[in-house]
Amino acid sequence: MHLYPNDRLAVFIDGANLYAAARGLAAELDFRRMIEVFRERARLVRAYYYTAIVEGEEYSPVRPLVDFLDYNGFTLVTKPVRRFTDAQGHTRTKGNMDIEIAVDMLGLAGDIDHAILFSGDGDFRRLVEAVQAKGVRVTVISTLKTQPPQIADDLRRQADAFIDLADLLELFGRQRAGA
Repeated sequence: MHLYPNDRLAVFIDGANLYAAARGLAAELDFRRMIEVFRERARLVRAYYYTAIVEGEEYSPVRPLVDFLDYNGFTLVTKPVRRFTDAQGHTRTKGNMDIEIAVDMLGLAGDIDHAILFSGDGDFRRLVEAVQAKGVRVTVISTLKTQPPQIADDLRRQADAFIDLADLLELFGRQRAGA
């Protein structure tokens, strides 16, 4: 991962997308080490983590992670999961964080030199293009090494750099328990 020491850096983590990529690689991420790596290699302005949270349940599997990240230097952006019934009568949940990521990335674009986006969602291609037009380099981190790949081809091509998450696991990954 190539970062310049004087770069003002912001990290944007699409939690659901990163979770799917890591799960596909049978890996867990060490978020404390991740933020240390970014702080060691650049001037970290902000590290955002975006996730939807199921409200009203006694236990949410994402809650311990959210609490940990909040106490370890990440800016948490959360919203409640919305439940709806589709045309076939099946209950579905939705917790898309795309707008929140876009607003924050565009809002910081004038104050950073480099943005790192942890997501493979092709919906972000236009966002990356808009941020690049403001002079910001954008690195996208996701993976091609899962079936199916987690990165949309048009997002990968739009980014200034693409890094496969699998190649970063020795920096801030660990094997999943039971894998």
